[in-house]
Amino acid sequence: MTEQNPQNTTYRLLKFISRQPIQFSRFIAKALAGLVNALNISKTSETIRLNLQLALPELSEQQREQITAQAIRNELLSYFEFFSIWGSSNQKNLSRIHHVYGEQYFHDALAENKGLVLIVPHFGTWEIMNAWFAQYTQMTIMYKPVKNPTADAFVRDARSREQAHLVPTDESGVRQIFKALKQGGTTVILPDHTPNAGGEMIPYFGLPLATSNLSAKLIQKTKAKALFLYALRNANDGFDMYIEPIDEAVYQGTANDGSRVIFTALEDLIRKYPEHYHWSYKRFKASPATDSIYHLPMHEAVALAQKIRNETAAEKNMAAADLTGNASAPAAN
Repeated sequence: MTEQNPQNTTYRLLKFISRQPIQFSRFIAKALAGLVNALNISKTSETIRLNLQLALPELSEQQREQITAQAIRNELLSYFEFFSIWGSSNQKNLSRIHHVYGEQYFHDALAENKGLVLIVPHFGTWEIMNAWFAQYTQMTIMYKPVKNPTADAFVRDARSREQAHLVPTDESGVRQIFKALKQGGTTVILPDHTPNAGGEMIPYFGLPLATSNLSAKLIQKTKAKALFLYALRNANDGFDMYIEPIDEAVYQGTANDGSRVIFTALEDLIRKYPEHYHWSYKRFKASPATDSIYHLPMHEAVALAQKIRNETAAEKNMAAADLTGNASAPAAN
């Protein structure tokens, strides 16, 4: 009797689940979210609550509690939708995209043949957008292999249908992306993550955090066009895509200045739809000053963040005052 490979069994199970109607995936996600919200037992819930406190302290407790429940529900929905998206054909996924707002921005950028950088935050159900862009351009995307080999094979199969060129998350991958952009190609960057090592201290909701400024470097050095993207589920079991231009200031100054432009756009989006951002990521520990923030009692963590935010604002004001003073000082004889 031939033994069954456990990895093959897992792969077939993933394929089976992914081929179920997306409504089935959503039903499971909603049920799980209802359980998490009712019992309040998830550590993820605590992380989301703290992140909302740190990022949006101006909201009332009632508002944050409402957003927390919605965010848990939406994030679980997105993850379960990913399975359906990865297991479906490009044609099926295209049928799930009901509206594309700002489509002309994309076509105009592509027509310039200067390369295209698509900025995609951890927001909504971003995986649905790949099928749409694959119709018009081949994407060069950094890809970090999933730790589970079977799950990795499952995701790679989905990427192969989209004809994406996957490159490693290291210097060789960056070089390949630069080359692709200079040849008029397209890349996708998720900017709101903590780099494995190093990074520049870029303010995020007023708190300086270690951040990769790769997005801005790619845009500034290649002069590629840049667009800001996100996708939200709609009331008709589908999705709406949004394509928005990024402020032209992204091309000016240093890569850190460009990164601030990108994060300003991200913060504006989050403030508009806070319930659709993926708040479970422990982003605010990406600084020596906040390294232990997720281990502190809530009130201490919030006080620490406000202290750092105040100090950062004071330093910025002093720097601006010095700059103004130097600019207005009379020239020496």
